[in-house]
Amino acid sequence: MKILVADDDKIFLALMVNILADSGYEVIEAENGVEAWEKLQAEGADLAILDIEMPEMDGRELLKLMMSDDRFKNIPVLVLTVGFMAEDIVGLYTESTLDYITKPFDSEDLVTKVQELQNRLPK
Repeated sequence: MKILVADDDKIFLALMVNILADSGYEVIEAENGVEAWEKLQAEGADLAILDIEMPEMDGRELLKLMMSDDRFKNIPVLVLTVGFMAEDIVGLYTESTLDYITKPFDSEDLVTKVQELQNRLPK
C-alpha cells in the first residue's frame, strides 16, 4: 500500500515515514500541500495522511481538492491535528474514509489508524 504523508514539520514527517516504512508501507512524503497535491497527481496513493496546518496549501484545502477530483475522492485520509482542532475537522468532513489523530501520537496508534482506514477500503 502506498501512503502519501504531508507535514511541514520535518521531525514529524521523518517520524511518520520511518514508522510507516518499518510497518511495510511504501511512503511518499511532502512538506506542504502544494507538493503533496503534485505528488498525488504524479504518483497516486492508496491512503493519505495530511497535516492540517501547512504553508502554501493547508490540509483543508488539499482535502477539498482531493474530494472534488474523481481520481482521489475515495482515498482514505488520516488528518493530523492538535487536540483542540480535532472536532472541527471531523465536523467538516464526515466521510467514512476520514479519521484523525492528534499530535503528538504514539507510533502504534498511527499504524492502528492506518490499518483501520485500510480495512474500510472495498475488498
